[in-house]
Amino acid sequence: MYIYIYIYISFLRAPQTYGQPFVGTDSGPRLLREGGLATMLTQLGWRVEDIADLDFSLHEMQESANPANARNCALVGHASNILADVVETKIKEGLFPLILGGDHSVAIGSLTGILRARPNTGIIWVDAHADLNIPETSGSGNMHGMPLGLLMDHPDGAYDFSKLPGFDFLVDGPRISPEQLVYVGLRDVDPTERLWIKDLGIKAFTMTDVDNYGIGQVMSKALDHLKGRPLHLSYDIDSVDPADAPATGTRVRGGLTYREAHFVGEIIARSGSLASADIVEVNPSLSDDDGANETVELGLQLITSFMGKSII
Repeated sequence: MYIYIYIYISFLRAPQTYGQPFVGTDSGPRLLREGGLATMLTQLGWRVEDIADLDFSLHEMQESANPANARNCALVGHASNILADVVETKIKEGLFPLILGGDHSVAIGSLTGILRARPNTGIIWVDAHADLNIPETSGSGNMHGMPLGLLMDHPDGAYDFSKLPGFDFLVDGPRISPEQLVYVGLRDVDPTERLWIKDLGIKAFTMTDVDNYGIGQVMSKALDHLKGRPLHLSYDIDSVDPADAPATGTRVRGGLTYREAHFVGEIIARSGSLASADIVEVNPSLSDDDGANETVELGLQLITSFMGKSII
């Protein structure tokens, strides 16, 4: 078993909004920081490196750099390249990278950096959606639904990044093997994604599985599947039921309850194998003030759960 004992954590604020159609996800990192995240984590014993927001601006772009079915791909690729380099560097410096999104397209960068530094990493993807599309299968063209699809090592060949403007840095980049990935909380999966999950043999726990087995058994099975690997947790706030997380862009009813959502983080922290994490898709512009504050507070509490806070 990998046991990671960190003292230092690095906040990587990744204010990405171009992977989806709504304004507001770029304010998520700032609101989490202003909500007192650094203080919460120092109270848990962490020493925090809090650097400025990563600068994802790209001022010169050709219109041809945005294919219709990969919206804003040049901007997303540019940001992903920056984030990948920073994440890789922080890991090699011995820090725990905590990426604060931004929409879920930030995972293209965070996973690339993580896999460069630790190719054997196991990925726990907590999300209502599978994010396993590629431009050729996506119904929307929004790149926050593609991070796993683009990075997955398919039997018929990895994705050809030479045809995707802004993604040259991934032409010879790392790929995810299907056995490295476990889904938790799926409930809105596209037809092609469903086929690929089955054909690739990806371990996937839907909300039906959570109802059937209970979140305790689901997480036990998930951790057992990834045993022996350092873990990366990618936590999309829309995995939680909209009753508790209304300020997000792709709400789907019937998600994780408040306590189930916390249990996911608590049990991963207890495993001793968590080595990196991201939390994404907090968007205060998509709810009223009360809903926005509730979602930000939930994000803060979930982070403290997977970073080691326990009831006793």
